Amino acid sequence: MSTPTMTPRTVTLSDKGPATAGTRPDEVVVALSPGFAGAATKTIVDIPHADVLRQILAGIEEQGVSARVIQVRHSADLAVMAHTAARLSGSGIGIGILARGTTMIHQKDLPRLSSLELFPQSPLMDLDVFRNVGRNAAQYAKGESPAPVPTLNDQMARPRWQAKAALLHLKEVELITKGTAPVEVDVEISSDESS
Repeated sequence: MSTPTMTPRTVTLSDKGPATAGTRPDEVVVALSPGFAGAATKTIVDIPHADVLRQILAGIEEQGVSARVIQVRHSADLAVMAHTAARLSGSGIGIGILARGTTMIHQKDLPRLSSLELFPQSPLMDLDVFRNVGRNAAQYAKGESPAPVPTLNDQMARPRWQAKAALLHLKEVELITKGTAPVEVDVEISSDESS
């Protein structure tokens, strides 16, 4: 898988208020972790969060499905985030993304630890995979059964990246605000014209 060359982008998240349950049957809710596009701005392999979010949203939109973005601040547990997104989605389909890039597609009527698709090896995630995650989530929202997103598998990824992943997780856990409800956010992705 290749990462396309892109103009550097930035992402700004603006709170819109408490995230509420959606009523549109054609939506996917994307849940961002407490540190996504804030304390952290890149994945574990330095893919900018702006590009990650841009590709996921583009994959959803390509399928004619709408997207809403929320930020979960009470947990840095991917299953909690993705399941929260699915429960708030009018279609019952949600995506959770940790700051380091680990991602999950969930469905509201599944047990929290039983997702539709899990992408645990964040060092192997590239922009093509993120776009396909959005595309598959949108297809699930339309009631389709897409083939799972193809991903690489590297047995050495875990030992090679384990220390950095642990540090990134600890930083994200420090940002948790217990007892807070998820908030809906406006997403503004802009190009860095000075590059």
